[in-house]
Amino acid sequence: MIRPTAALSAFLVGVFALAQQPQQPAQTGASGEGVKFSVTQQLVIEVVSVKDKNGKIVEGLTAKDFTVTEDGKPQDIKFCEFQKLDDNVLPELMDTPAPPKDDTAGSGKPAPEAKKPEVAAVVQHAIQPEKPGDIRYKDRRLLALYFDMSAMPIPDQLRALAAAQKFIHTQMTGPDLMCVIVYNEGNVQILQDFTGDRDLLSQTIDKLIVGEGQGFDEDAADESVADTGSAFGQDNSEFNIFNTDRQLAALQTAVKMLGTLNEKKSLVYFASGMHLNGVDNQAQLQATTNAAVRANVSFFPVDARGLVASAPLGDATKGSPGGAGMYTGNAAMQQQLGFAKSQDTMWSIAADTGGKALLDNNDLGRGIKNAEEAISSYYILGYYSANENLDGKFRRIKITLNRADLAANLNYRQGYFAGKQFGKFSAVEKERQLEDALMMGDPVTDLTIAMEVDYFQLNRAEYFVPLYVKIPGSELALARKAGAERTLIDFIGEVKDEYNTTVSNVRDKIDVKISDQTAAELAKHPVQYGTGFTLLPGKYTVKFLARDAETGRIGTYMHTFVVPNLLKEEKKLPISSVVLASQRIELADSLYSAGKASAQDKNQAVDPLVQNGQRLMPSITRVFSRSRDMYIYLQAYERNATTATEPLVAFVTFYRGRNKAFETPPLPVTDGLDPKTHAVPLRFSLALSKLPPGKYDCQVSVVDPAGQKAAFWQAPVMLIQ
Repeated sequence: MIRPTAALSAFLVGVFALAQQPQQPAQTGASGEGVKFSVTQQLVIEVVSVKDKNGKIVEGLTAKDFTVTEDGKPQDIKFCEFQKLDDNVLPELMDTPAPPKDDTAGSGKPAPEAKKPEVAAVVQHAIQPEKPGDIRYKDRRLLALYFDMSAMPIPDQLRALAAAQKFIHTQMTGPDLMCVIVYNEGNVQILQDFTGDRDLLSQTIDKLIVGEGQGFDEDAADESVADTGSAFGQDNSEFNIFNTDRQLAALQTAVKMLGTLNEKKSLVYFASGMHLNGVDNQAQLQATTNAAVRANVSFFPVDARGLVASAPLGDATKGSPGGAGMYTGNAAMQQQLGFAKSQDTMWSIAADTGGKALLDNNDLGRGIKNAEEAISSYYILGYYSANENLDGKFRRIKITLNRADLAANLNYRQGYFAGKQFGKFSAVEKERQLEDALMMGDPVTDLTIAMEVDYFQLNRAEYFVPLYVKIPGSELALARKAGAERTLIDFIGEVKDEYNTTVSNVRDKIDVKISDQTAAELAKHPVQYGTGFTLLPGKYTVKFLARDAETGRIGTYMHTFVVPNLLKEEKKLPISSVVLASQRIELADSLYSAGKASAQDKNQAVDPLVQNGQRLMPSITRVFSRSRDMYIYLQAYERNATTATEPLVAFVTFYRGRNKAFETPPLPVTDGLDPKTHAVPLRFSLALSKLPPGKYDCQVSVVDPAGQKAAFWQAPVMLIQ
């Protein structure tokens, strides 16, 4: 098998990061004090369900009856608590009666003193943590109701809230404690901590505003955002518009809040499917499920749409589809496929955490009941791990019974990922930590990363694959060295083929000095980094990590992409990736260039995004300001052309729903053929000021009149003020 050759270059452009974080003062002991030593130990909590051969809970066990090993090494059990749950259903909660009628009016009797209205709490509720070893909620079942208001239309919100109210009023049992969590406007809010007060829970559900949190414009992205007029590009609000997997990231935040409690928890997730916003990022999915396993949280997703019987081509809320797809069945199949994809992630997070998804069922309260029934009486075992290395590696746990007279089935978590600590690592330790983070199965998602991978044909066999990464500048830290502000970033990544063989990699370390004037803009603007590879056609997986070298915070991005073999394309006109951009950067203005000069010159020579000493910077998140022009670049390949360009016609169309909002005049292309690659460059420059802000579908169409072939490309974009 022919192996892909790899050549790479790296560059940092448009780098503008964050405001300086306050430095913690060093703590020094007072004179006369003795030397203090501190030891960090990791407390591991295991929830164990012990049932006999008849399926009944085994009671009366102590710590001496269990043996716990971690990676084969015995552990000293520090405490053992039995949680006995009584599942008697509480009496039905009646609605609060109306106040009695006032009969004192006109009778001469003094009117009773009016009850003063209660003042709502100003402080937001939070999950009160437990101290290590403290079992606060003994013999109680913990259920968290999580409402993703941004992922539910109004009818689904009403059904979800009604199901929660029904469970609270008629199905809640004695041991049940519930909390209410809401995700809207980009924030995870704890509306009510765990409580068994059904009146309080019912009132909390009633206070939820139906329709709140819909839409994806969560941060100010209008005329209130200052435009500096410089080459910074969009500000960090773009990450909140097309942010990758923000629903999963919000779930991870909620899980970390629940992780402060030692008991077993069930999180009931109400949403109308889970549509991953932006590009698919498997790292965030793994990080969310791993965080749930560490926190002893099981997901019980509930599809608030219920059982849906949709028309093959959509109902009255959607416009009629066009094209041949509505006659061949492709349009109906795509609609059903999209619906199935919206449920796949919900099913996955449930299966990976020991929960159960409720899909295609109109009884949404059944999802809460499933979460309740999943937690029966159990034991809580706690021990301090003998392995004090915070290396982030997976540690396998095995729990057995010492009782030979008892045949029982044990259900427990099979292992966990150890914590990670940056601390006072040496240079060698920091390098090892970054390499370990690349190889380990638990992705670190402390930094937000967006990424774009493109491809352009170099010759009949090879393709140049540029990779661009964008990080919100507000998530990076500034350091001061030699009197100048600077930001330090480490990059490491690898590309593997479908056989899991590494075909190329990149390792870079950047030290960028920034002026005082530039540092003032850092909190608003992103860092963009790029590198390039030379690959053969095939299916690849890229894993890329960025680390803030000042704080040790790491972000991971994982993505599967395909480099097609355009030589085998017979039905359509072969084209490259389509790059959307809003700025061009002078190569001389790049704040940092990595790699040897010869390697950079070589890759700049083959990189089609470098033209006339300028680099076209892709808009990875595809968020564009109406005050800037949009640049579009792609290549069409004319395999039969020799020296002269076969005429092509190209145009760009903006759709808003099914309506055409804008279309450029046809662009005739009659020259520009590269005799080596047979590539014809196509360039557009669009003024966006006449289009109103909002979401659009941008479509690029290329037609070959002589060959009677065409190619179409489409992607969602967002226009802001």
